[in-house]
Amino acid sequence: MPRFGDLTRDDLIEWCKSQGAPAFRADQIRGWIFGKRVNDFDVMTDLPAKLRAQLTANFALFTSTIVSHQKSTDGTEKLLLEMFDGHFVECVLMREDDRRTICISTQVGCAMGCVFCASGLLGVKRNLTGGEILEQVLRLDRLLPWAERITNIVVMGIGEPLANLKNLTAALDHLNQNGGMGIGARRITISTVGLPDKIRELAKIGRQYNLAVSLHAPNDELRTQLVPVNNKIGIEALLQSTDDYFQETGRRVTYEYVLLGNLNDAPEHAHQLVQLLKHRAAHVNVIPMNHVETLPFVEPNERRKREFIAILEAGGIPATIRKRKGADIDAACGQLRLKQEQQLVK
Repeated sequence: MPRFGDLTRDDLIEWCKSQGAPAFRADQIRGWIFGKRVNDFDVMTDLPAKLRAQLTANFALFTSTIVSHQKSTDGTEKLLLEMFDGHFVECVLMREDDRRTICISTQVGCAMGCVFCASGLLGVKRNLTGGEILEQVLRLDRLLPWAERITNIVVMGIGEPLANLKNLTAALDHLNQNGGMGIGARRITISTVGLPDKIRELAKIGRQYNLAVSLHAPNDELRTQLVPVNNKIGIEALLQSTDDYFQETGRRVTYEYVLLGNLNDAPEHAHQLVQLLKHRAAHVNVIPMNHVETLPFVEPNERRKREFIAILEAGGIPATIRKRKGADIDAACGQLRLKQEQQLVK
């Protein structure tokens, strides 16, 4: 059965017309799903019974199954979803003061091959549809009490978002259109390994999404070791594309940097990073390595982390250390899915 989330707003308007219903019914339906958080078409009581029956007969609101729902002591919640074809993806809800941030996935697996990340250890299986991406948002939204709402979205889960840009933007379009969830583009961050052509394509869409680039190294030799696709890109070409993104959108670019003990965390690396970014409107998000059982990398000690940050700040580069959320529930992307897949193989 077709997935409701794969319909655009315009698609839904045309479908309503084809069923003999006026166009305004489309936004009523969307208001029930995105605003009132219903899980069943039949409870949309201001719609004619015939239209409710037609919706039920023609569309599935959810096509995934919640396989695992984990709750952390810090309030983080993680869902492992089984898709219609037996593949798995993860999504996460994080609580921080008055912010309710969700992290969503865009692919089943990942082809980028970052050596420290659990998401790509099993390769990439397929892109998620726009509806499957949107469904993660709806699933997480329904974990919140009625008085709370999602405030921010980070597209930093499993997969390379810009390798599935068309379906991603189709999903995000639902969030601030009429009848949507009221989440503006400036509260949505898209994280990418750095695909220059796709970064420029994202800029041309005309929405002020925040762009976060997974840099992880200040020179090509080390970055290619950590992020193998860099061999076909190069840092210079990547930074040229992020400069273009800033010029097009006016949005400052964030550069993500996973600190790997005794590998990319030396003072010389911090000084090189300053030289790369000092003339750019940039922010560095330093990410302590999340332990993955099958990988050999470790988190640097506190002194090493503080020294790295201090060098960046002394060089005029704004930098923060990302707070770790949900460490007790394998909340880092790909970890729970990896365990599930390994159990199925046994």
